[in-house]
Amino acid sequence: MLSYERLITLEGAHNVRDLGGYQTSNGGPTRWRSILRGDALHRLSEADIETLLDNGLATVIDLRNANEIAAEANPFAGHARVRYYNTPLFSALAPVEMMANAVASFDMGDRYCQAIDNCQPAIAKVLKTIADAPDGAVLFHCSAGKDRTGVISALLLANADVDEATIVEDYALTATISGPLIARLRERALGRGTTPELVDIVLASEPRSMRQALDHIRRRHGGVEAYLSTLGLDETEREKLRNRLA
Repeated sequence: MLSYERLITLEGAHNVRDLGGYQTSNGGPTRWRSILRGDALHRLSEADIETLLDNGLATVIDLRNANEIAAEANPFAGHARVRYYNTPLFSALAPVEMMANAVASFDMGDRYCQAIDNCQPAIAKVLKTIADAPDGAVLFHCSAGKDRTGVISALLLANADVDEATIVEDYALTATISGPLIARLRERALGRGTTPELVDIVLASEPRSMRQALDHIRRRHGGVEAYLSTLGLDETEREKLRNRLA
């Protein structure tokens, strides 16, 4: 039996990891090297790109907006062996600074809840792209591989019948494995004049943030299955997503 590492070691990215190997309610683990989540890819070396191709990469979904991509281009845009898609995910939301000022107890979980409610067309497009992707690994990513990527990962794992505690643990991994990435993002944010307090909130991967998002889906939308149905994913598409991880 092949043995896989969850974190794919790369020179130019620090948070590219696998959604495989998680136990589901039916007892089987999720499939390795089928769906990957990640941070920005613009620093990837040629060796990094070959590593991902060797791991079966066939589809990349970039969740960043046009300004982010213009500043840090995706190396897979136009790549001969990889299908590349760009679906900006949080564009329907107010800037974090405005959201934080509006809520005294602001937590990134608040942003995830707003994304779940207000970014449904983009979320649906990402999930449908994954469901319809050709054979090979699908990698979706944003800048830190934590927030936009975290929402999509949680929905995929929940749809595959992975329990909530495991979904939260997967989300929180960013805090323990992405030290260089978080340090670089922190320095850049402080350089733009963002307050240290807000930087700490934005870059944290607190388990309570993902628990809040999952609880919001359950309370407001009737659970993940009902939420995906609301997005316009029928049972066939939901099953295709499950099969990606089965």
